[in-house]
Amino acid sequence: MYPYHYRGNGWEPVLTLLQQSLRAEEMVCSISSELFHIPQTQNLKGNNEMHSHLVPASYHRVTAVGSAMRLVNGEQQQTIVTTLATCILNAENQDQQVRAGLMVMEENAAPEFKRVIQTIIEWQEQAEAFLFQAKEAMRSMGIGFSP
Repeated sequence: MYPYHYRGNGWEPVLTLLQQSLRAEEMVCSISSELFHIPQTQNLKGNNEMHSHLVPASYHRVTAVGSAMRLVNGEQQQTIVTTLATCILNAENQDQQVRAGLMVMEENAAPEFKRVIQTIIEWQEQAEAFLFQAKEAMRSMGIGFSP
């Protein structure tokens, strides 16, 4: 028996929160990628740099969701829990750089595109908030996070 066995409902709230984080991240990806296809924003300062962190942040969210799904479905390996916790930490680290890139984008966007960048920032804030809530839910289950 592995030390973390939270079959079914124990992991379901974590999975739901991670899925919500991923859904918000999908909007960040969609809107910010669209800027590459708009002539006035295709070379917007900060967007390339932001994407260099958005891609791994997205990967870590996808992996976290997959890990949580496996736990909800009854798998019990400690390595899955470790993978999930590590992916949350990695996504958080990448999110810091995503946010920094978004600030550069907002500073450099033409006035007519400022609201678009603010919308991306709002989605990013949601992605981060849901990720944090998933981490807190895991902590309440007794799962620690090493820095």
